[in-house]
Amino acid sequence: MFRKILIANRGEIAVRIIRACKEMGIQTVAVYSEADKNSLPVALADERICIGGNAATESYLHQQNIISAALATGAEAIHPGYGFLSENADFARLCKEQDVVFIGPDGDVMEQMGDKDNARQLMLEVGVPVVPGTEILSTVEEAEIEAKTIGFPLLVKATAGGGGKGIRVVEKEEDLKNAFLTASSEAKSAFGNGDVFLEKYLTSVRHVEIQILADHFGNIVCLGERDCSLQLNKQKVLEETPCPVMTEDLRQRMMDSALLAAKAANYTNAGTVEFLLAPNGEYYFLEMNTRLQVEHPITEEVTGIDLVKWQIRIACEIPLEFTQADINLQGHAIECRINARTAGVVNFLHIPGGARVHFDTALIQDCDVPPYYDSMVGKLIVHASSRENAIRKMEAALCEMIIQGIETNIESQLQLVRSQAYQDGAYDTLILPSILAEGSE
Repeated sequence: MFRKILIANRGEIAVRIIRACKEMGIQTVAVYSEADKNSLPVALADERICIGGNAATESYLHQQNIISAALATGAEAIHPGYGFLSENADFARLCKEQDVVFIGPDGDVMEQMGDKDNARQLMLEVGVPVVPGTEILSTVEEAEIEAKTIGFPLLVKATAGGGGKGIRVVEKEEDLKNAFLTASSEAKSAFGNGDVFLEKYLTSVRHVEIQILADHFGNIVCLGERDCSLQLNKQKVLEETPCPVMTEDLRQRMMDSALLAAKAANYTNAGTVEFLLAPNGEYYFLEMNTRLQVEHPITEEVTGIDLVKWQIRIACEIPLEFTQADINLQGHAIECRINARTAGVVNFLHIPGGARVHFDTALIQDCDVPPYYDSMVGKLIVHASSRENAIRKMEAALCEMIIQGIETNIESQLQLVRSQAYQDGAYDTLILPSILAEGSE
């Protein structure tokens, strides 16, 4: 087992990893930007080292500074959390070159699955269903020809990155040229790769993902699914497990496809295979996230398996101690992402409590929420015996939560869980704006 791990991240996920390490008897090193010098993960870690200025490019994305911090402190491994360098294949390779373990998959695997075109071709080879689409297109003229075959509406989609960047919905032919050029430009700016392809735009679909764990000995397990359909601007807002429309047969088919994907990629560590689920029960491979997901706690709630601890064990080449037959999903879990709409100082904080209610966060009284990073300041998670009881528990927890000094989306989340569409489980990836609009009338 590792003696010391450096956490190459900030905020609630850094706190989450530090807590897991403490429970495992592993020392921790927090790296931080100048803006985060007084943050909770910096206070909780055994050691701390500043790696640069406020901007992420000067700190949490500065690969050499992070590696230098690991070497200087004697950290044997680096946990990247999610975001920042967590899916950067070059960083994973740099860690390997410096004899520091990257807690995640191999860099080559990460690169293959991080490129949507390569991942798509691999899925086609092994028989995992994919959305009808094209290979990488070099010119607008090629796109115009292919679009006639696919039909409208369609997506122009970057092969690299994520988070909704480099994606454009095209409703009609005359909009294709501008969408192609802007998606490519955005992807080039955000990810350094402007390659794009076309994909059929499916409507009334759900975004359902399968969590996997894979060790270095060929053992792979699926830990059920998460429904992540409730999104704004392609950013997830609320996740739950199980998916409200899931059947045992459909779950088994989707898990079988996820296993095929993981085996084809020679995947190790924690990963997530994402699918689009159509109303008729057909599903299509979307992408594979080669890291820990923001929404991983709800899977932990229904399985009783600590994903962060198993990421660390797998990186130590410890085999999984359970098989698929041992995985038993219990109850229902929901996560609401709490986002800051403004920066500032949290001058009053009350976190709800109760059985199977917790708030993963780095917020503390009088802490500063800087403007330089992702807007999510925490994740409110509940677990109950049924979906109905979980919804009631989440509503009660949201009503109790108070964060003053900054503006947040707590009221919007409350509006969402109270909506008829959500309570009926009758939602898809496009419905959230209309739910929020109804509540504001």
